[in-house]
Amino acid sequence: MTTADTLTGTPAPAPVRARQPWPARLTSRLGGGIMRFFLVAVGLFWLMPTVGLLLSSLRDRSDIAASGWWKVFSHPGQLTMSSYDTLFHNEKVMHSLLTTTFITVPATALVILVGAFAGYAFAWLEFPGRDWWFMGVVALLVVPVQVALIPVAKLFNTLGIFESTVGVVLFHTAFGLPFAVFLLRNFFAEIPRELLEAARLDGAGEFRLFFRVVLPLGGPAIASLGIFQFLWVWNDMLVGLIFADSGNPPITVALQQQVRQFGDNVDILASGAFVSMIIPLAVFFAFQRQFVSGVMAGAVK
Repeated sequence: MTTADTLTGTPAPAPVRARQPWPARLTSRLGGGIMRFFLVAVGLFWLMPTVGLLLSSLRDRSDIAASGWWKVFSHPGQLTMSSYDTLFHNEKVMHSLLTTTFITVPATALVILVGAFAGYAFAWLEFPGRDWWFMGVVALLVVPVQVALIPVAKLFNTLGIFESTVGVVLFHTAFGLPFAVFLLRNFFAEIPRELLEAARLDGAGEFRLFFRVVLPLGGPAIASLGIFQFLWVWNDMLVGLIFADSGNPPITVALQQQVRQFGDNVDILASGAFVSMIIPLAVFFAFQRQFVSGVMAGAVK
């Protein structure tokens, strides 16, 4: 607005935006459509194995041996629940789901609890050698699980917890803690110091400060850690195969034993594998909002 317009009270004309030429507009629209088509195609391609597993679990053993799962679309009469009926009457496989729950829930809870305490200590407490201890924890992230199998097996055998649920829980907890401490320490360190100092001035001790201030603020990171740990432990087979009781194995080992016992028992394997996916998917969707919040918080900090 010019000085004359100000004195006369006449509003200044709105700036005229340059109109893009039609080739540029066409390219922009086609580019967006192509990108959306590409993302949808990638999503469908990514879901194809899961859809194939589901449809295979809904077919009879003879149909599975005769043709591929895509025949369901031309012969929908092949769909049946007989595989799930057989699975739910397989006592060993169904009991293995309970065993997997008894392994996964304590291993996840212990990792979250101990990792949160350690992350808070490394972020806000002063003690000798804090940075060196934290570097040692970070160094443990590169230690592969396979390196520790034999030494830990000997240790657990000496302690009398080899081939037990307790041993599997302790193993998963030990190897989940380095990542948990690293993740939560970095998240807790981003909490404003003024907020913690204000809580201390109000008389809050370290435990009250941790449970009333730090944990609620760290909810997204804790939810993300819980999802990762739950999925890792639930889908693990190597540790369960070595450290779990062979008579009371987790679901992954139980399904592997079905292969050894019945040969090409594809109908049981397909239905059992799909049932074992339901609980992790339910956990992920239940905490999806917190997971996304944690990822976005980590992206902007």
